[in-house]
Amino acid sequence: METRTAKVLVVDDEPNILKTMGICFDAGGFQARLVSKPQEVLEIIQREKFDLAFVDLKMAPLDGMEILAEIKKHSPETTVTMITAHGSIDSAVEAIKKGAYHYLQKPFDLKELQLFAMKALEYHELTREVRELRQKVAETTPGFGDKIVTHNREMMAMLDLAARVAESNMSVLIEGESGTGKELVAQFIHQRSSRAQQPFVKVNCAALPENLLESELFGHVKGGFTGAVKDRQGRFELADGGTIFLDEIAEISPSIQAKLLHVIQSKEFERVGESVTRQVDVRIIAATNKDLDEALKEGSFREDLFYRLNALRLKLSPLRERPEDIPLLIQYFLRKFGKDNTIEISPEAIKALRAYRWSGNVRELENVMERAALLAKDGVVELSHLPEEVRLAAEKPAHALSLEEVEKLHLKRVLQHAKDYDEAAQILGIDPATLWRKRKKYGF
Repeated sequence: METRTAKVLVVDDEPNILKTMGICFDAGGFQARLVSKPQEVLEIIQREKFDLAFVDLKMAPLDGMEILAEIKKHSPETTVTMITAHGSIDSAVEAIKKGAYHYLQKPFDLKELQLFAMKALEYHELTREVRELRQKVAETTPGFGDKIVTHNREMMAMLDLAARVAESNMSVLIEGESGTGKELVAQFIHQRSSRAQQPFVKVNCAALPENLLESELFGHVKGGFTGAVKDRQGRFELADGGTIFLDEIAEISPSIQAKLLHVIQSKEFERVGESVTRQVDVRIIAATNKDLDEALKEGSFREDLFYRLNALRLKLSPLRERPEDIPLLIQYFLRKFGKDNTIEISPEAIKALRAYRWSGNVRELENVMERAALLAKDGVVELSHLPEEVRLAAEKPAHALSLEEVEKLHLKRVLQHAKDYDEAAQILGIDPATLWRKRKKYGF
């Protein structure tokens, strides 16, 4: 579609602003429909389709949020931008959650408006092309790309929201159990942002003690602490211009929380042992498998840092709550681990895999399928190729297993196939010390 034919709906109850925007769009080659009475929009959108819409937030008798909902109801393909003089992060996030492309705050000059409209039209055309491609490959490629596989409505809605905010610099907090794919979602956001060609740097905040974590994040100079034999860049410095992914954010100490808050607020930091202030431009995506609301109540996590990280909050559902994804993931992993060979799976094996509760989520399923693919010498995954606790999920034993017996079986399998204690603890969603105690309890 050429720019000169793009249809734009403009809704604002201030005549002067409406007239000015109409002149701006006409000059830019857009075909603009100007509406000063918001109640008239309901009839118009049932008769006409628009590529773009610019809707004022504060109007009466219908406000911008109500009009946004009606546009999305009758023409979900229309790319809608909210305009207002009463902007805030909260209202921006609310508008995006309800389907808006972006949020434009008054006052703005005509050149800025034209450039914004061109960018919105580019986004509109891109989403149209993606939508058409998804329709063509829906039968063979369920999900969002070659790594995030889902047909679950809640997950797809979450990913749609993540895609819409990717272009902003908004901080994102991703919550979910271990193994649900929080890092994949962070990469998904980064790859769809303007920072995609810049570094994506990840930090496991739970893997290092406080003094080493500070150096890992901000770097250090030679002699900055015992063992610092040379200057070293930190992860924030390495991520400059790109995205930093802070995994297990709930595990950082109060002093590191204070330093992290300073970096977010000022975009400045100092290496350990150095008084030189350095500038950094980094988009922050944080993740946790813990309840940060509970951590706030307990006082173990700073409230001001939480609200800085929580500009947008995404929740990943555990695999047991989206059983429709299990067959898709099974096929995806069989293709992945089969490489050039086609691997099939028996109905009995699928039944067991679907019945199992997957406390380790997608990561645990991936490990099981990798093992099964290796054991399937004849090219078919059978029930016997699955771990004992998975096979038991599909059986009807004479007596019910106790929770302790199920836990024992699960721990045994994870310890057998994990590379080390840290990986096993991560798969299980517990800390290494707890895993060590359970190991001694069951005599492994």
